Amino acid sequence: MPKNTKVTQKEHSNEPVTESVADLLSLEHPMGFKSSQMSMGLSPGSTAPVRALLPSPDPEAEDGRPAWNNKLEYILAQVGFSVGLGNVWRFPYLCQKNGGGAYLVPYFILLLLIGIPLFFLELAVGQRIRRGSIGVWNYVYPQLGGIGVSSLMVCGFVGLYYNVIIGWSIFYFFQSFQYPLPWAECPIQRNGSQAIVEPECEKSSATTYFWYRQALNTTSTIDDTGGLNWKMTLSLLVAWIMVCLAVIKGIQSSGKVMYFSSLFPYVVLFCFLVRGLMLKGAVDGIAHMFTPKLEKMLEPQVWREAATQVFFALGLGFGGVIAFSSYNKRDNNCHFDAALVSVINFVTSILATLVVFAVLGFKANVMNEKCVVENAEKILGYLNTGVLSKELIPPHINFSHLSAQDYAEMYSVIKTVKEDIFGQLGLDSCVLEDELNKAVQGTGLAFIAFTEAMTHFPASPFWSVMFFFMLINLGLGSMIGTMTGITTPILDAFKIRKEILCVVCCIIAFLLGLLFVQRSGNYFVTMFDDYSAGLPLTVVVILENVSVAWIYGTKRFMQDLEDMLGFRPYSFYFYMWTYVSPAILVVLIIATVIEMAVSPAGYNAWSESEGMEHFQSYPPWALIMAYSLIIVAMLPLPLVFIARHFNLLSDGSNKLSVSYRKGMMKDISNLEEQDEQRFILGKNPSEAPSPMPPHRAYLGPGGTQEMTNTNYGTSTKTGYQNIGSPESEL
Repeated sequence: MPKNTKVTQKEHSNEPVTESVADLLSLEHPMGFKSSQMSMGLSPGSTAPVRALLPSPDPEAEDGRPAWNNKLEYILAQVGFSVGLGNVWRFPYLCQKNGGGAYLVPYFILLLLIGIPLFFLELAVGQRIRRGSIGVWNYVYPQLGGIGVSSLMVCGFVGLYYNVIIGWSIFYFFQSFQYPLPWAECPIQRNGSQAIVEPECEKSSATTYFWYRQALNTTSTIDDTGGLNWKMTLSLLVAWIMVCLAVIKGIQSSGKVMYFSSLFPYVVLFCFLVRGLMLKGAVDGIAHMFTPKLEKMLEPQVWREAATQVFFALGLGFGGVIAFSSYNKRDNNCHFDAALVSVINFVTSILATLVVFAVLGFKANVMNEKCVVENAEKILGYLNTGVLSKELIPPHINFSHLSAQDYAEMYSVIKTVKEDIFGQLGLDSCVLEDELNKAVQGTGLAFIAFTEAMTHFPASPFWSVMFFFMLINLGLGSMIGTMTGITTPILDAFKIRKEILCVVCCIIAFLLGLLFVQRSGNYFVTMFDDYSAGLPLTVVVILENVSVAWIYGTKRFMQDLEDMLGFRPYSFYFYMWTYVSPAILVVLIIATVIEMAVSPAGYNAWSESEGMEHFQSYPPWALIMAYSLIIVAMLPLPLVFIARHFNLLSDGSNKLSVSYRKGMMKDISNLEEQDEQRFILGKNPSEAPSPMPPHRAYLGPGGTQEMTNTNYGTSTKTGYQNIGSPESEL
């Protein structure tokens, strides 16, 4: 009989069969998570096995979803997403602040305990289910489907201000094509025949003045918006055009971009490292960096900041990791990928720290020599006016070739002998260690400290161009992952051309991003960075962990991984997912809430008259805005849970992926063909084994509950109703 012919009558029976299984499935009625699942080919009273996280379609049926051209593109995409600006300007600061080399110990321990296991978990669920963040968590446990929506919203918030930082880098990149660099010296004001240094610059420094006045033209408070900064608005527009072009074709375009944007920063970092090691004082900076302060390891704050850095360094919870892995083949070794990307991320952070402190060591040496020269001139003035006696100066000291050691000896003698008037002399100690201890992070490191150091480099414009081009590429790699985390779930849920979606998202994001390119925009960047991602993402990741380990079941998930990878992952992951990682994340959430409660909510405002920053508390409207970011990002979690608990929202289980539908329809056709053959050969269909593999049925997490399917007279067991802990499955 032809393959698509319906079976219209069973042997030895006058009871008509009006429809085939394929006809019934083609109706595509929504199936709630409390409904029974169909199990074809099961004899009455038999039980459908509960094992697979999602049906495993035939590998040949996976061509309905885009795929990476090769493994290298995928690895570069994950590396580009995880290795970002934080590796360059956050990790070195945390090392310096939290004990130097001693900080690497808690960081590495927490990388093993929460970083790699949770990164592996996200890679695995994305690859297994082949959906974006919303689709993945709808399948794992529909009542927690708000996890994916919260991930998408956090991606949106972060993408808005993150691309502004890329815009700043673009502005500095184009400003670097001139000699001398525009931030090398303070501007001179002409007042008739007199030349006066700009007072605001004289009170701060040339690089600080250029950042706050020439680049941002910042206001003194967040209340004063000051209107749009057109230079930064144009830079932001260029940044969004770059991002749009990179992701407009999905992974087909972003994969090609990653070959350059992921690899070029390493070329620049190695160049800076080689050049930095040749500079005077570089070894002092590196030695200061890696000298361990072991007592710091006993402070809880160090472990909290290490856990937070591990968390954000790998991009956990953003949805980008899941989105990228969803375009993999099902048999891809995502366990190896998780370990590889995590190690690359860690090594990159170490490399960036070496570069930063080699350069900052050189800068500290330059600034210390400048301090020695300025204070030596003061001492000479006191000697000439008789305030100080020449007998106080050791005989071997030569003012024309004064070293830091000579000045330290002279300073010590004067301080001891002239103790009564020493405070009035205004002499500085000029200790190199003090200069190295001036911790800077974020924009202060990239746009002030590092730019100042580069002004002392030979061929400084070349190094400035390289540095800011590196920042642009680091930011672009992370933005591609962030945008993929936004567009992939939407493309999974709606039939829309990816090009149109990408352009619309970028236009909307640019318009919303105008908030950050006002003259007060820097303060809003700080607000979004402090409030929009930290707590919401931590909650998202712990719910991801709980939904897989405690609702779906770690043992069942391990079996799914064995089916997918061809080997069973180490039992280490079982205990990490089940106990250790959730416990650490709970502690991290509590510590984050306490930190937010005890720390005053505010920002560092720039004072033009004083030429320095000072802390200001947020006004009431800004405080409401800040806490609204947290609430809005986390709101989908309870809303989706309540809506699905009371059957107000479809669980999305009927929105199967293209590859899943193809695999299902192929099996259904095989089932019909075998039923027809058994009819011709005079066999009862119930006597033959089912052609459907046990893991074909989509069964949710948890235990089992008896449910009857009246259409087929079979008894099936589904796992949505009876949720158990991992211990119940051992």
